[in-house]
Amino acid sequence: MNEILYTYPKFNISITMQRTIVFFVLVSYSLLVSAQYVPTPEDLDHFLETKTLVVKDKNPLNTFDAEIEEVMKTEWNITEYEIIPFSEFEEKRMNPDYSFLFLTTVVFEKDKLNAKYRFLNVSLGGDYFHLNMMPDLVSVPVAYTNVEDESYNYKLGILVRFIQKHLRLIHAHPEIISTNVFKHYNDNMKDVKQKTLYLLEDEMANDVNSASRIRKIYPYDFKLVTREDIRQAIAERDQDVVFLHKVGPEGTRLQARCYKVLIGASDASFYYFDYHMISDKKPDGFLSKDLKKISR
Repeated sequence: MNEILYTYPKFNISITMQRTIVFFVLVSYSLLVSAQYVPTPEDLDHFLETKTLVVKDKNPLNTFDAEIEEVMKTEWNITEYEIIPFSEFEEKRMNPDYSFLFLTTVVFEKDKLNAKYRFLNVSLGGDYFHLNMMPDLVSVPVAYTNVEDESYNYKLGILVRFIQKHLRLIHAHPEIISTNVFKHYNDNMKDVKQKTLYLLEDEMANDVNSASRIRKIYPYDFKLVTREDIRQAIAERDQDVVFLHKVGPEGTRLQARCYKVLIGASDASFYYFDYHMISDKKPDGFLSKDLKKISR
């Protein structure tokens, strides 16, 4: 995967083409959805007038391109869009008539573990000499870079749906950008108990990786399902389903961050967000501690 690197203080984010941007990381029930650049009402007005270019990966062996193309057909309705090859990005990013949706690679600058994460990002084009000058509107965590595409491709539909919902929210209510946009989502946690919680057995910590173990902590409706079940719930916009979106190293030896997000399969709302540093006591997975939080 080619990279386009540039640096901001505190964090690096390298785009799948080689770029770095910075975003707020708000710990304890927060979201990774805003870049350090805070979008203005004018940015959001302008975005709605642009044509969004979805940038394909240069790696011909990837499965992201085919998946995102299908997702855009069924999910994207906020602007006109077009799929473009990686080779056209550098020239077209200078055009203010375009916005861009692309997969980024995120590195925390002072992270000694040097873990790399993939984010789905939306930015505005324009006559910016440096890539880091492009206004970033939203970034959403997707996966670690060293995991297979199949570990997250089935969820791209809901992430694209969320991005649009978020952009519409901050466009209609720009005042929440400068206050606490995250609180709007965090208030949903109490509603998880009214839904059916879809969980993957291989994304659960060992002490809660069976129905009987989960039920001892979480007495509400849940199902241990497959990735295809989650894909189907997203496609059918099942209003009764909330599922776990976990971002972790997926069986590698890397002990970095494990992000945990509960997302509504229909409304694309975030119902829960947290992360922990992976250790022997806190493995790569949804923990009993997380189940206890959403049970309250």
